[in-house]
Amino acid sequence: MSEVQWFHRRGELSREGWESVVDSALPGWAHTGIRVAELANTWVTGRATDVERMIVPLAGSFTVSFVEHGEDSTVVLAGRASVFDGPTDVLYVPAGTAVTIVGTGRVAVAESPTTVVRESCHVERADVAVELRGAGQSSRQVHNFGVPGALDAERLIVCEVITPAGNWSSYPAHKHDEHVPGHESRLEEIYYFEAATAKGAVAPSTARPFGLFSTYSSPAGEIDINTQVGSGDIALVPFGYHGPAVAAPGYDLYYLNVMAGPDPERAWRISDDPAHAWVRDTWAGKPIDERLPYGRTDEGR
Repeated sequence: MSEVQWFHRRGELSREGWESVVDSALPGWAHTGIRVAELANTWVTGRATDVERMIVPLAGSFTVSFVEHGEDSTVVLAGRASVFDGPTDVLYVPAGTAVTIVGTGRVAVAESPTTVVRESCHVERADVAVELRGAGQSSRQVHNFGVPGALDAERLIVCEVITPAGNWSSYPAHKHDEHVPGHESRLEEIYYFEAATAKGAVAPSTARPFGLFSTYSSPAGEIDINTQVGSGDIALVPFGYHGPAVAAPGYDLYYLNVMAGPDPERAWRISDDPAHAWVRDTWAGKPIDERLPYGRTDEGR
């Protein structure tokens, strides 16, 4: 498969009023999806199909309407000014449920096909688990609102990561494309990116925030992505080692991860590239980047 099939610039996957749509209509893609929209006091809808969804405000606030157990439900997602302002409240909506999203700003909808119906779940901003992962220049901030143990979904796994300017994340490079019980899961993964001038920095109007992202082959398949990434870009990882995601000096990097796969257990288990796994050991005793956390922290909760 070529790089063109696995990496898409902002707007290349526009469809039905959405800026970007990833679903099983794309060749070689089966288990995950994402929809991204820019709204200006307008609305978008998701039909009642066999997909479970998680609605994630990227910037702005939104009202989500849906029907559950025959009753109308409305949830207000207060959102945030931008993805670099810490966690947001999110909403999980079960399979077979139509949704209408109204508001102003940018919103993402993570999806995974399933016929199993769970209960809806509104995770408020204050309840989002914030993890500071790594150390030194490998420090990053992870919002674990849609991972096993935090959300009762059928297949869908969702989280988001903020990487401060100059730091590396999704590193060491790792994979999850083999079913090895207790060790590794088979999971497709979507990376949706945004980039911005670093927190506290003053940049000229000509600045163009960006990061770098890499994916390379494993025994499960051939893939090769080595490219600049900016706001609205999407990388698809059907297999292979992926990482690093690098925030260029002067620019912070964000990505939303959407994962699901064919294994019977909903689990997020990875295998590091053996050539680079040793790097994790170098973090021991080193402090987390002092610029983190962005937004609130879980300390004291």
